[in-house]
Amino acid sequence: MTTQNPLGLKKIHHVEFFVGNAKQAEFYYRKAFGFSRAGYSGLETGNREVTSYLMRQNRVNFVLTTPLLPEHPAAEHIKQHGDGVRDIAFQVEDADHAFNEAVKRGARAFIEPHDSKDENGSVRHAAIGTYGDTIHSFISYDDGSPHGSKGGNGNGNVTTGSV
Repeated sequence: MTTQNPLGLKKIHHVEFFVGNAKQAEFYYRKAFGFSRAGYSGLETGNREVTSYLMRQNRVNFVLTTPLLPEHPAAEHIKQHGDGVRDIAFQVEDADHAFNEAVKRGARAFIEPHDSKDENGSVRHAAIGTYGDTIHSFISYDDGSPHGSKGGNGNGNVTTGSV
């Protein structure tokens, strides 16, 4: 990391929206904006908490997420704010370093660094709270690059190896 890039940011990884109807939002982003569906996680993949669509256009990745349970945090977010951005996620050189450096500089810890693994490899993830209910995730890959997508891994995180 450098003084100009103390968190080791590489790029915006994805933006996740909490929406009331992910299927309708997926249709809208495809038809109105020309995005294509690059991944899916929901009941059909064993995810009983949320339905998420990974939408992609060139290097822009949006995740559209709808809660399936009224007690899910996304349901409360939508109730309070309507459809909106939940997470602006960054791919970083080292998620642990980015998280620790951000917290050292005054950020509020939201998700401690942890690994998510699937058949494509492992991803390191952490997050800090920002303004309101929006968070910034820090994502780093075990080999430095994203893994292939099989359309969601069933744990609610369609982006683990998909972006």
